[in-house]
Amino acid sequence: MNRQLKGALFVFAIGVFMAALDNGIITASLTTLIYAFDVSATWGSWTITLYTLGLAISVPIIGKLSDQFGRKRLFMIEVAIFGIGSLCVALSPNFPLFLASRFLQSLGGGGIFIIASSYVLNTFPKDKQGRALGLIGGMNGIAAILGPNLGALILQATGSWHWLFLINIPISILLLLFGGSFIKEEEQEPVNEKMDWAGILFLTTAVLSLMYSLTLLEGEALLTSLLKPTFVTIFLLSVVLFIALFQVEKRTGHDCDPILPLNLIKTPTFRWTLLLASFSGMILASVIFIPGYIEQYLNIPREQAGFWFTPLALASGVGAGGGGTLVDKKGPIYTLVTASLLSITGFLLFPLWVDTLWQMAIASSFVGAGFGMMLGAPINVLATENTSDQKGVALGTTSLFRQLGMTIAPTIYAGFLARSLTNVEEKVSNNLSEEAIPAQAVGGALSLPEGENLDEKDFESIKSTFELIQDEKLRESMLSSLHQVVGSGYNGLFISSLIISAFALFGTLRLRKLRKN
Repeated sequence: MNRQLKGALFVFAIGVFMAALDNGIITASLTTLIYAFDVSATWGSWTITLYTLGLAISVPIIGKLSDQFGRKRLFMIEVAIFGIGSLCVALSPNFPLFLASRFLQSLGGGGIFIIASSYVLNTFPKDKQGRALGLIGGMNGIAAILGPNLGALILQATGSWHWLFLINIPISILLLLFGGSFIKEEEQEPVNEKMDWAGILFLTTAVLSLMYSLTLLEGEALLTSLLKPTFVTIFLLSVVLFIALFQVEKRTGHDCDPILPLNLIKTPTFRWTLLLASFSGMILASVIFIPGYIEQYLNIPREQAGFWFTPLALASGVGAGGGGTLVDKKGPIYTLVTASLLSITGFLLFPLWVDTLWQMAIASSFVGAGFGMMLGAPINVLATENTSDQKGVALGTTSLFRQLGMTIAPTIYAGFLARSLTNVEEKVSNNLSEEAIPAQAVGGALSLPEGENLDEKDFESIKSTFELIQDEKLRESMLSSLHQVVGSGYNGLFISSLIISAFALFGTLRLRKLRKN
């Protein structure tokens, strides 16, 4: 690999890390932002939701535009938009402008990963593509994992949430300078087709409606939230818009290049690759719950929980690099089978074996290596097989499905945790009975307001209530009950992640059979 390609890869890796970091980094300052702008927690969550929506909207469109107008040009535009958006976020005097700036920022960050991956697939030697894609995918995964911890560190060091975004400005400037030097524009055939503005409009509104409807789902009452009029209305609207999009794209004339790759979607191998991409997003989403597991189940203080997240982050980086090398030597199918088996092993170890921190570090390392392998090279290589000049739009569509998986899965996972806490009173009663402690002792020991139940409280509130109990034997019994129900909730989360990993393994084997036909 020559100096120019190495320089371009470095620029892309930093760009991908910066863009992927920004959604995780803000979680550390969410409470600070809520107080700073004097908004409710519900409105505060939109700082993350809106960025996710912007990413989902931008990736397929930027992928298509990069195929038409060149990847260097689009990369420079995306970085500039991200930098301007970051500056606007930091200088926002009110919350509406803050949200609008976050959306602008997401439109800039959304296409960087797609452009980087398609550039590698178009310009790097075939035997070097896997490792390069592994590095880019690894930066994407590591940023998502380290985001909250890095955000907390910046917030502690500066004392101001503004620096979470101002730090992007010099990085963006350096990326523009080095990008101009190292990224060489590929030879592009003159673009004679018109822009598919109708397709872009329908795709944007359809994806926005679908992603927004998914954010309305509640993990604790999933079935109930599925039947709520707001969710049903917006979800059905997204379905209608997607149907309209397909009809519009079918009728697109020869002088207009459609935004949706219908010829690829008709291919069975591409459809299975999209499904695998969504599974990889769901597996990645499970990782964000591991710090909570360390704190709530293993009883590690919150300020130390981030440190024990390090083995998983390191393993994901090793997995991404190793996965890229495996793709170059053994191919994408072999790599995905290995990645799925690693994830299955890790998720299986959590409910069956993990009781200590070192056991958690081992289990999480298996998970990290598994999803690290998935995120980088293999799925992107599979998505761009036989796509000729459509690599950008193929990667954009794949990234959209990965984002959908990352949006759907947390609701499912959080449901296990929320529902487990509704069993606290029942578990307390059973444990007291087994230990021959009179049930009446609980009523006298707990100081709950009239009409309030333990089942209505969150983990921290329940734990704080139990820790105030003076009777040591009763206190230990009730804390043990809480530990058991929390463990059952996390076990449900890890088992569901295991099942998704098994689906990924089955999908990979099915795709292997289709590729041979």
